[in-house]
Amino acid sequence: MTLANDTKITPDLVKSHGLKPDEYERFVKLLGREPTLTELGICSAMWNEHCSYKSSKKWLKTMPTKGPKVIQGPGENAGVIDIGDGDAIVFKMESHNHPSFIEPYQGAATGVGGILRDVFTMGARPIAAMNALRFGEPAHPKTRHLVSGVVHGIGGYGNSFGVPTIGGEVNFHPRYNGNILVNAMAVGLARADSIFYSKAKGVGLPVVYLGAKTGRDGIHGATMASAEFDDKAEEKRPTVQVGDPFTEKCLLEACLELMASGAVIAIQDMGAAGLTSSAVEMGAKGDLGIELDLDKVPCREAGMTAYEMMLSESQERMLMVLDPAKEKQAEAIFHKWGLDFAIVGKTTDTLRFVIKHKGQVMADLPIKQMGDEAPEYDRPWVPPKKLPVLKDVPAPNDLKAAILKIVGSPDMCSRRWVWEQYDSLIGSNTAQIPGGDAGVVRIRGKKAIAVSTDVTPRYVEADPFEGGKQAVAECWRNLTAVGADPIAITDNLNFGNPERPEIMGQFVHAIKGLSEACNMLAFPIVSGNVSLYNETNGQGILPTPAIGGIGLIPDVDTMATIAFKHADDVILLVGGHGSHLGQSVYLREVLGKEEGAPPPVDLALEKKNGDFVRQIIRTGQLTAVHDVSDGGLGLAVIEMAMASGLGASLSALTHEQLFGEDQARYVVTTSPNNAAVLLAEAAKAGVAVVQVGTVTSAATLKIEAGPSISVADLRVAHEGWFPAYMSGEL
Repeated sequence: MTLANDTKITPDLVKSHGLKPDEYERFVKLLGREPTLTELGICSAMWNEHCSYKSSKKWLKTMPTKGPKVIQGPGENAGVIDIGDGDAIVFKMESHNHPSFIEPYQGAATGVGGILRDVFTMGARPIAAMNALRFGEPAHPKTRHLVSGVVHGIGGYGNSFGVPTIGGEVNFHPRYNGNILVNAMAVGLARADSIFYSKAKGVGLPVVYLGAKTGRDGIHGATMASAEFDDKAEEKRPTVQVGDPFTEKCLLEACLELMASGAVIAIQDMGAAGLTSSAVEMGAKGDLGIELDLDKVPCREAGMTAYEMMLSESQERMLMVLDPAKEKQAEAIFHKWGLDFAIVGKTTDTLRFVIKHKGQVMADLPIKQMGDEAPEYDRPWVPPKKLPVLKDVPAPNDLKAAILKIVGSPDMCSRRWVWEQYDSLIGSNTAQIPGGDAGVVRIRGKKAIAVSTDVTPRYVEADPFEGGKQAVAECWRNLTAVGADPIAITDNLNFGNPERPEIMGQFVHAIKGLSEACNMLAFPIVSGNVSLYNETNGQGILPTPAIGGIGLIPDVDTMATIAFKHADDVILLVGGHGSHLGQSVYLREVLGKEEGAPPPVDLALEKKNGDFVRQIIRTGQLTAVHDVSDGGLGLAVIEMAMASGLGASLSALTHEQLFGEDQARYVVTTSPNNAAVLLAEAAKAGVAVVQVGTVTSAATLKIEAGPSISVADLRVAHEGWFPAYMSGEL
């Protein structure tokens, strides 16, 4: 067969498309001829890391993905879990790291837009959003610009679309100087018997293009996301997409109306690699071929080539296989919402992906080998080196100064400046806004869901296995701390170059840690994303396997919060005193060191302590709950005091007990009359609980035989850093 090709395929052209020489040879052998430029572009998109998971697929298959409440696990646009009463939660987290570094506003905005589409493509109405953000050191000349652009991009898209952003993470570290992380999570509500999938069915059925017009924005976006950065990263700006949240809102309403009509047989978001990946994925999953006529594709720019149309990542677009009997009805729905509707192809029984443009065949490819049978690698890896457990970490010279420094440090200060850029209340169902252990959204009646995103990258760097376990365990704790039953997670696995055995070793061990924790805590992974090649000039990011978890609160009236409620309440520490200061915030902020092994994670203890805390929340015995994480017991108590305006009187504590970041622990408060009862219940359950102080009406943190600090001074330090930094005062 002769295909249209007026471009000579050279080694440099192949390299510019991100294909290794052996991959190109494999592609040529598969075709039995030299590819056209359009075919080369399609192959570069479908075989890159971002779309094919070629370096991670082997290990992703080992992760626990099933459970009694899992309706749909990995492999679809998003995961789906059953929360009872015929309701389902659809959720996923995805990265938009490289685009956000190049053009922070649009990179972050389209990251939000893309993850929202993943959720409503499944038939769910988005009800909540979260994000996990990592930036370089604050003193780096680009950091403030990146923070401002990313935060405003997230807010600009989410607020305009109309979804509440109910929490997330923001951290700083020099290892993100040249490669920030923007991980966006979306959560939607659907009926459990009305979930829509991407697997194409039926031969000769119309393939329909829906939504906004195709432009030249985002071409090579997926390929760019699968490569390291160098000093010329700024030149990749044309690969970043441009978003329109108002068009996306119309697309949401049109899609949900179309789904309700019964016209949709299969539907796929046009995300990375746009028209290419959506068509290939639908056809490959359904063991069908797809034939597209690009003359029918709605374009907003004149003279677009087949290559440009197939690789464009213009936003707010969907591809669908339609019931032909309902074509007119479907078209009317989309035109009512002011959106394009065009039949651009058909399903076939050939297992070929055929692209036609201006009467010529521009591509004719085997669809399975482009899609679900893309290359898969078993990359060489080496086990990470074990770091010693730190002992005899010195106490601070000035405990009060140390506390104030930690409370006002970039990683521990209030994120109010960030989350006040987001609308956390739109939709009127938010039951807990950012600032607590988890965001909470009411579903129906008394039922609510809790959402949290978590990972501690410095732990993962020090010990990927324990760090992977801890990321899952902390998410599980945060959901537990608001009174939710943890159900399932999504993950966003951000790592460096997998071709380096030490980086691949981090990835492998983090996966093993995640899997062990998910198995032990009955917390399966139902969706996710892998983002590799997060490096600039050979300097990789901290390994950052972000975890986004969902939990169910059967009765929102039993929800727990972190704020102290009453003076004289007893402060109890579930899990007992800590002592572990390796990789702690105290070690870094006060002593200026990042060293030692991270705290080990005892998953059986996590489960026992968490189940106990959830039980006593449900029985109404607690007045406040907060998990112990960064900064240890001291920071947990301080955050509870600042959230309430009340103070705390703590018993004499060593600096290890105050700042140790030992896992499986919670700070809880209860009435003086109930304290003895609760301690007896804990002893019966085999859970270590110790009294560490009382809540006071005086708004002061007082440590026996130690300093006294007013809550007002703590709050000034805690609230001051972010606004001062963003205004250029720091």
